[in-house]
This record gives sequence, C-alpha cells and structure tokens, in this order.
Amino acid sequence: MPEKRPFKRFGNRTSRPKTQTTEDKIRDFILRNSKNGYYTKVSTLSYKFEIPEDKAWEIVGMLLTDGTLESIHDEFTGEMKLCEAGKTYLIMNLEQQRKRQKSQEFKSKKQKSK
Repeated sequence: MPEKRPFKRFGNRTSRPKTQTTEDKIRDFILRNSKNGYYTKVSTLSYKFEIPEDKAWEIVGMLLTDGTLESIHDEFTGEMKLCEAGKTYLIMNLEQQRKRQKSQEFKSKKQKSK
C-alpha cells in the first residue's frame, strides 16, 4: 500500500492578500463605474453590498469628505449619484449621448415598422 504524503502548503500564508473592507469595496465599485462612464446611485450600495442604508450613507459621507468622490442629484428623482472626483461633467455628457442614441434607435425602429 502506498504511503500517504504529508499535506504541503504552497506559498507563505502571510503573503496572501488581505481581504478588502466594505469601504474599500464600495470605493472601488464607484471608481470602476466612473471609469466606465456611469454614475452609482447611493441606493444601489445598500443592496449590492448587503449593508444597512445608514451604513452606506456613512461610507459615502466619508468618501465625499476625503475628496475621493463627487456627487450630483438626479434631475427627476432627486436621488444622489456618485462618481470619481473630477468626472461629473464627463459622465453627464456620456449619459446624454446614451439617451440621444437610445431615442434615435427607438425612432428608427418605429419608422421601419410602418
């Protein structure tokens, strides 16, 4: 019967990357959305990261005060939207372009169906 080999751990246990805090995950999520040209609504954070809404607002307040993020309010719902500092107008322009493109596609589909 073959001998059992002892279990070997590969790599050093201390070299494992530390798990991110919820604050870091939220910051990275918002920054990633900004880089992709989208705002992040504050209401999204509580269910995306499964945290209470007041905790989400606390984290958002911290990120806004340290200058990492900027906020703007949705013109229709009044909801706060977040993005990377300095990208507010860039994302706003991209949002308008997407709306225009969507309406043009809708109009062209409507004309084709006639």
